[in-house]
Amino acid sequence: MPAPDGLLVVDKHAGPTSHDVVNRLRRLFATKRVGHAGTLDPPATGILLVGLERATRILQFLQALPKAYRAEVAFGATTSTQDATGRVLEERPCSFDLYDLRGAAATMVGEIRQVPPMVSAVRVGGERLYRAARRGEEVERPARTVTVHALDVARFDAAAWEATLEVRCSSGTYVRTLAADIGERLGCGAHLTALRRSAVGSLGEADAVTVAELEAMDPDARQAAVLPMGAALRDYESVTVSGDELQAVSHGRSLGDPDSFADPGADGGPVAVLDPDGRLLAVYRRQGAGLKPAAVLV
Repeated sequence: MPAPDGLLVVDKHAGPTSHDVVNRLRRLFATKRVGHAGTLDPPATGILLVGLERATRILQFLQALPKAYRAEVAFGATTSTQDATGRVLEERPCSFDLYDLRGAAATMVGEIRQVPPMVSAVRVGGERLYRAARRGEEVERPARTVTVHALDVARFDAAAWEATLEVRCSSGTYVRTLAADIGERLGCGAHLTALRRSAVGSLGEADAVTVAELEAMDPDARQAAVLPMGAALRDYESVTVSGDELQAVSHGRSLGDPDSFADPGADGGPVAVLDPDGRLLAVYRRQGAGLKPAAVLV
């Protein structure tokens, strides 16, 4: 049975890398055309979006969706990796309460500047930062603008100096750095002890399946677990075309500016172009009142 074109919302467990998950799914679906959007570090768990076959071409659009996380944070110690896998750099006493913690968290909400951690995959001078970190080097790296939509304290244990934070943020935000920066605002330092991605856009835990569950399924059930490409782009605007417009899309031509495509309030984001049966034909972007192809799939 050939691999379908579509998206798997995988619930990753702690341990494997995101690439390990991709390799297991390549074997399971007997195809090399598998990719993922939004890397999860090995200790992290939760939602990893994996595209199969032609859906690998829409991962770039899913990568840009906002993310939601549950982060477990320990206060009183900073580490070399900003999480529990690194060596302890400094320990300081804690002397704050829930009100102080909520206040520090509130300062991180909105558009902020964030310096990527040394263990990240960001390239500086043509090299990924984590490679320099493995050599024990510290590289100067520019701050980047990210957006934290919400940051709430879901739990605070004043006896253990631990907290659970619920974060909704833009793509490219480092939650470990948010935790470390909150710790600095409180004067005692902090690091992540656990991280779970609970959603990418509206794709969340209710849509997810583990690799072990997929491996235990019969082939028909496994195919049914794959979201069609049109459904995978459900967070974006969509238009339906037929007739001459469908032919134009199949040839990679721009769509004109009839009223059916005009949307003065649109933000220029991706537009899913569907056929009358809801199948994804292409992803376009708005250009003026018309639509210009970004990825044609037919």
